[in-house]
Amino acid sequence: MDNSLYKDVYIFAEQRDGVIQPVAFELTSKARELADNLGEKVVAILLGSDIKKEANSLIMQGADRVICADAIELKDYITEPYTQAIAQIAMDAKPSIILFGATTIGRDLAPRLSARMTTGLTADCTSLEISETRNLMMTRPAFGGNLMATIVCTEHRPQMSTVRPGVMRRIPMNPDATGVVDMFEVKFDSSKFKVKLIRKVKEERKGIDITEAKVLISAGRGVGSEAGLLAVNNLAKTLGAEISSSRALVDAGVVDHAVQVGQTGKTVRPDLYFACGISGAIQHISGMEESDCIIAINKDKFAPIFGVADLGIVADATKVLDLLSIRLKAEMTK
Repeated sequence: MDNSLYKDVYIFAEQRDGVIQPVAFELTSKARELADNLGEKVVAILLGSDIKKEANSLIMQGADRVICADAIELKDYITEPYTQAIAQIAMDAKPSIILFGATTIGRDLAPRLSARMTTGLTADCTSLEISETRNLMMTRPAFGGNLMATIVCTEHRPQMSTVRPGVMRRIPMNPDATGVVDMFEVKFDSSKFKVKLIRKVKEERKGIDITEAKVLISAGRGVGSEAGLLAVNNLAKTLGAEISSSRALVDAGVVDHAVQVGQTGKTVRPDLYFACGISGAIQHISGMEESDCIIAINKDKFAPIFGVADLGIVADATKVLDLLSIRLKAEMTK
């Protein structure tokens, strides 16, 4: 394969109900960095129905060009129509790199597309860099998070990667940015449409997504008792924070997987992260180490969590949280 025929960094701009998802803007920001290193352009692929009006937000985020496929078949995500659309765009434009969010949609779409285009895919990347040979270096945890593996796709194009929401830092939007929006007409083969969307059922969740929270109180095994969880909830209410957890409490059935932080959960980067009774295995640290300020509370002074903490408290987490809630409430009423 002549790799010189392929150029530019493409991202799949995931949308749901006509709203572009935050991970798309995170990917656009990272693509801007990669493209600048290559001296190439950033192109966003936007699929949907009556979706063109959303394209300018991707340009303000750093895209030089948006390829928009607007069709009723693309209104809601179904694997085959979306795969056909992106495959046709990719075969026409010959991108060097395509990035996807490691969401439920991205994790379904990217593997199907990589197989159809006979290229590789590196999933759940935590770092993306350009090598001296202009290849994409895709780094992800391996062997249960005990090793970081860097993977390079040298023989095939496009180079494809999925990135979990919250991993890449989003740059500020530039309202004065300019770019091009091109419409692309997909030639669908409806004979391959084997799945139909009958209806959508949305689960109502309290609070906001932990990946968007500014303050997180994260509970681990050390605060898994009734008293410990009550202390976590009280501090969260006092600070107006969201509650997250380590895998231990999810496996125990104490909290929902939607609030799990770590390699098998979500990646977060809040302004303030409380790690309460969390030992700090690499699988958890990989999901929160980019937080602006980390406060760790653990009885074990040798706990790995203290290695990434900005402030560490060696004590019983439940007692510390109770005292902290009392003190903060007193300060707020002054």
